[in-house]
Amino acid sequence: MAEAEKFDGILLGIAQQMEGGVPQLLDTLFSFLRRKTDFFTGGGQEAAKKMLLENFDRHERLSLQDVKMRQEEAEARAKRIAKQKEKKLKEQEREREREKETPKFVELTDDEAKKVQQKIDNDKNEAPIKAPSENEPTPDKASKDDSEDEESKNKIKPNSGNGADLPHYKWTQTLSDIELRVPFNVSFPVKGKDAVCEMKAHRLKIGLKGHEPIIDEELHKTIKLENCYWVIEDKKTLMVTLEKVNKMEWWPRLIVTDPEIDTKKVEPENSKLSDLDGETRSMVEKMMYDQRQKEMGLPTSDEQKKQDVLNKFMAQHPEMDFSKAKIS
Repeated sequence: MAEAEKFDGILLGIAQQMEGGVPQLLDTLFSFLRRKTDFFTGGGQEAAKKMLLENFDRHERLSLQDVKMRQEEAEARAKRIAKQKEKKLKEQEREREREKETPKFVELTDDEAKKVQQKIDNDKNEAPIKAPSENEPTPDKASKDDSEDEESKNKIKPNSGNGADLPHYKWTQTLSDIELRVPFNVSFPVKGKDAVCEMKAHRLKIGLKGHEPIIDEELHKTIKLENCYWVIEDKKTLMVTLEKVNKMEWWPRLIVTDPEIDTKKVEPENSKLSDLDGETRSMVEKMMYDQRQKEMGLPTSDEQKKQDVLNKFMAQHPEMDFSKAKIS
């Protein structure tokens, strides 16, 4: 234990009993020196004051040095934390850039797309198809039709924009975007400051200030907030554009409380593949290919990949029996 800390326990016990704090502690100490010692008179009139000031100055310097040292340590620690945070952010940014640069699907040129389509058509023409008689539908087809009818029974037909016309709003969609129109049934022209449009990644709130919200619910799927916006049309309708995160699916509803549309009856607009950007074109080509494969009763691209993996494994292990193996 350091000499300076030798009496800390005793002094701390005394200080804890001083309700008046440091002033009372100093008063008690000087009272003790006055009553029990010759501190004030033994060394001359100014000796006690000089001794007191010298000790005060020395401990003040030490205290300021301690404060400065703690500040420097705190600043150094803050710099280390900031540097680590900056490094982590840079790593995350590099990871996002790598994800953007990594193609999800191989992009086909126009010539390659034509060759793939020609091969699909040839395979379709060459595939032996036995058509069932009109009065004897196959069990698989009958079961599939019954299942599809059951799934579609409680769903509504999509509007011309592949969305839904609902009592208080209507929405349309493409694979990448949602367009929502909410008319306000009021007698005054609506301005931007009158509207409420709060968009979150998973939630949407729309209405007029001072009125009950028309929409205040969870979205069906996640949206990209940075690419979403809204405007007032004709001073009476709020038009909102939402960008989907997943651009490979049709939404069956806008918010979770909406009735579902039958996405099997969605009719996408015709467009040239060459008009699409690379990523969207790759996704559309894959979806078109998978749709054709399903119509012919053939495996999709994902199912083909799984089958290729199984075939490779079977070739490596001929001693194993795969006759009952199923792909799922």
